[in-house]
Amino acid sequence: MKTQIIIVLCLVSGIYATGQSLVGTWQLTEEKTCFQSQLEESETEKELKGSMGASRNAIGRILTLDAKGKGEETIQSQGKKKGSDLAAFKYQLSGQELQFLDKKSGIITQRYLIDELSATTLRFHNALKDCETRTYIRIK
Repeated sequence: MKTQIIIVLCLVSGIYATGQSLVGTWQLTEEKTCFQSQLEESETEKELKGSMGASRNAIGRILTLDAKGKGEETIQSQGKKKGSDLAAFKYQLSGQELQFLDKKSGIITQRYLIDELSATTLRFHNALKDCETRTYIRIK
């Protein structure tokens, strides 16, 4: 009987150990608004998009979530150690819903439904608008 209980506990702990965590540093790779998701690019636009090139200063949006339920979103510029436009908040996970809370009052300010959470990818969409999606990759 004891062996069966130990085996069950080991299996359950193994299942929880393989689950992915939101904790970490994520970089935004794709963001679509409702307007962008409704438009389809023509062949000419697709050709021109590749030849337009990037700007001199690379910019990345970074989302950092810690184990204590605190998060921040910053904009990183190439060659700068510190990010600008810092937005600090609290977060909580309720089932498949990721909620961003006001840091002082604890009121829910934004609600997202998680579409994909893996070791390298986090994809979610706005709970009120299915067409607004964000895709992040884990960098730390």
